Amino acid sequence: MGQHFLGNLSWRKRILESLPRPAKEPWVEIGAGHGEMTQLLAEGGRRVIAIEADLQLAAGLKNNAARWGDVEVVSGDVLLLDLGKIAGGRFRVHGNLPYYITSPILHQLFTYAAQLASIHIVIQQEVAERIVAAPGRRDYGYLSAACQFYTRPKIAFRIPPGAFRPPPRVNSALLHMTIPGERVSLNIANEKRFLEFIGACFGQKRKTLRNNLRAVMPVERIHAVLADCGLRFDARAEQLSLAQFAALFAQIP
Repeated sequence: MGQHFLGNLSWRKRILESLPRPAKEPWVEIGAGHGEMTQLLAEGGRRVIAIEADLQLAAGLKNNAARWGDVEVVSGDVLLLDLGKIAGGRFRVHGNLPYYITSPILHQLFTYAAQLASIHIVIQQEVAERIVAAPGRRDYGYLSAACQFYTRPKIAFRIPPGAFRPPPRVNSALLHMTIPGERVSLNIANEKRFLEFIGACFGQKRKTLRNNLRAVMPVERIHAVLADCGLRFDARAEQLSLAQFAALFAQIP
């Protein structure tokens, strides 16, 4: 399943020390594996909901859950589970995510934005750098905009391949994502459609925004809309802030 288990205890403790410590919200742990972080999370009196898709690993977690503390093990695919219902209210997320499904998992989590307190995930360093990238940077793209719409992401620290078993072929990073992001100030009525619009703006990254906008509005409107928003005709999506995307989105009937 593309999992790389965080076997190094020193790195696990460093991650734990960087996490917020409120006891009131339960922690949903994505990809609990053998319980590498589950036990440490529970030791501080936290309620932990450990999600694991691998049936054999989930069985091992259930055997240990009672002696670790307030740990509930849920066997299933995180992309198919109702996390809001499982948590029963506001919750925090920790996970050592399989790198190939990082983006789908994040989009799934964003559907629970009203219940999320924060997200703390170990992911591929390159992806983490894309998520935190600011407008105008080469790494800034759709994933950056989507994550910054819902959260305020920050790379806590990098983690070398040797901290995992088996070691991945890439470097990793711990990413802290605090809630809320810019969605509160932008006040977008249809968030799903807004993100689809941003995706269309980044549709072909080498093309100008003017060319990509042809997918969502008539050509004769594009120049007027860009001018109304104070944007150059040769502007590209990677140059726009979320506020500028929101101004463009407001022009779409």
